[in-house]
Amino acid sequence: MEDDDDLQLSASTLTALQEFMHEKDARRKRFEDLKAQAEDDDAARKQCDSATAAVTMEDFEADWNASQFWYSEETSRALAEELAEGAGEGTRIALVSAPSVFVKLKNLMKDGQVPKCSVHLFEFDRRFELFGDEFTFYDFNESIKLPAGCKGAFDRILVDPPFLSEDCQMKAAVTVRWLAKSWTPIGDNPGRPDAVGSQRDLTLDNDRQRVIVCTGERMKGVVDKMYRKAGVRCTDFDVRHAQGLSNEFRCYANFESERWKWVAE
Repeated sequence: MEDDDDLQLSASTLTALQEFMHEKDARRKRFEDLKAQAEDDDAARKQCDSATAAVTMEDFEADWNASQFWYSEETSRALAEELAEGAGEGTRIALVSAPSVFVKLKNLMKDGQVPKCSVHLFEFDRRFELFGDEFTFYDFNESIKLPAGCKGAFDRILVDPPFLSEDCQMKAAVTVRWLAKSWTPIGDNPGRPDAVGSQRDLTLDNDRQRVIVCTGERMKGVVDKMYRKAGVRCTDFDVRHAQGLSNEFRCYANFESERWKWVAE
């Protein structure tokens, strides 16, 4: 029989475990405080706007079993800045299953690093309800079971479907199409042949519908099928996740920018 000493954790391992549990408890306590503040009466809700805007993704522990993989700080910032480029107060931005970009965008606006505009998160994880009216519960299995006022209401949309399956990708695409104000590239008109994919028609335009899709490389066929009419193509932007991810990820968009270019097909 093994000695009891053999079953005990080493001092260093025990210390590391205690530190981990302490950090986890502190994060849980901070989140509970933020949630309680957000659920207070209307007057308190207005006062807590600056507090919720200061939330970081460190306050939300990713659940890998629920296919939650937060972007790295650099990726979140890059995507948020692309969505906010040239935006105005009337611009409406939707984040579908992409909470890390939503949180980053909120913080960048709070700090005055990007223009202030309307942002909305469509997300399955109800922890993000602490953002109040800027959050809508979203289940990709019910693609358009969303508030009627959201239909055709968004100028810029980023989607990161939670699962790398054709079913999930197609249903999420239906959601994006439903939310989007338009679904045609700039320059389209009935008087001449469609030129989707040309630099002339898909140049960056602040007033044009922008669509960004972040998903696995093996989903390219589905993305091409579902978003091609909106001018979405694979870019050379490198999508990174905070904890790493074995699947090859790609960023697809219907515009080029200083940050990324389309990949030749």
